[in-house]
Amino acid sequence: MTTTGILLLAILILGFLITFQIAKASEYVSVLKGEKKAFEQNNRINAFLMVVFLVLGLIGVWWCNKALYPKTLMPYPAASEHGKNIDTMLMITIAITGIVFLITQILLFWFAYKYQHSEKRQAFFYPHNNKLEVLWTTVPAIALCILVGFGLFYWFRMTGEAPADAMQVEITGKQFGWIYRYPGKDGEFGKKYYRNIDEATGNQLGLIWRDTTIIKKDRHNNPVGEAKLKADPQGFDDLVDNTAMYLVKGKAVKLIINSRDVIHDVGLSHFRLKMDAVPGTPTTMWFTPQYTTDEMKKITNNPKFEYEISCDQMCGNSHYAMRGIIKVVTPEEFILWKAKQKPAYALAFPETVATLAQPAAPVADSAASTQRHP
Repeated sequence: MTTTGILLLAILILGFLITFQIAKASEYVSVLKGEKKAFEQNNRINAFLMVVFLVLGLIGVWWCNKALYPKTLMPYPAASEHGKNIDTMLMITIAITGIVFLITQILLFWFAYKYQHSEKRQAFFYPHNNKLEVLWTTVPAIALCILVGFGLFYWFRMTGEAPADAMQVEITGKQFGWIYRYPGKDGEFGKKYYRNIDEATGNQLGLIWRDTTIIKKDRHNNPVGEAKLKADPQGFDDLVDNTAMYLVKGKAVKLIINSRDVIHDVGLSHFRLKMDAVPGTPTTMWFTPQYTTDEMKKITNNPKFEYEISCDQMCGNSHYAMRGIIKVVTPEEFILWKAKQKPAYALAFPETVATLAQPAAPVADSAASTQRHP
């Protein structure tokens, strides 16, 4: 918080304390002067205002829900199988907490009105009741345990083993964007080494395209030896993209999530999922898209609709701009899109790839040549 913010907060707190103290002092002065009638009148007014606040507050809650609910994602179906379960759990939670909220708030303000100060009423001192304490402790505890249990169940499902035929996509966060990687024809990701990251040559992830020498260092950062990393051919056909992540409707996808610098968070609000992206510690989750992007455009009645990836972890000055796009397409569209992509290695070293692609020069058959030309 800035110095200006702290100063404004201090002024607001000081103003509240001054107003409160003036009100209390005025009340005490009225009592000391014997202005009993004024005190009783103020008491009735305050009790009435409690009821007014209750009614206006409930109307405000209803109005806010009516005005803002259509602007949320809740009117539209979750775009993943897991998301449907998350929505169900969320609605149950909202229903339980909403009912408790209404009951407690109505009782709170109604009691303030009904049991306002009166000389005809004597306060009843009720120090302890074991049955009530057990009731209001165990019932909420059981309800919360059930809700937490469902949450853990769904959490372990989406972070557990993905189906054997699930496609794999690696998503790496960086300040301030996302990098998507798909395995090539071999179906395997190539190995990475963070010291190989070089934006200038197009190696955004540090793929091991060349033999690499690693300088080993001790805890004091002094060189103590060398190690060799051999080039990994499995990384030569990996597809790396920054524009959008392409997924297939109805096909499970396992996301392998990394970070290149600080902690990020892959937020998939349309799919009702999220997962931290931690430097040096890959995390995973999987889901099955239920609707293509074109289908969601019709469902939301928004021709500009796009599935989004947000960073749900404050990661720096431009955190707000860390927005990614997901394209959910049909299997045929995905095959066509993938066929148009070039591996990152081919984009970084087009000359090398062109040389390897050229057929070898034919070797003349010396015996045949001798027979034709004696």
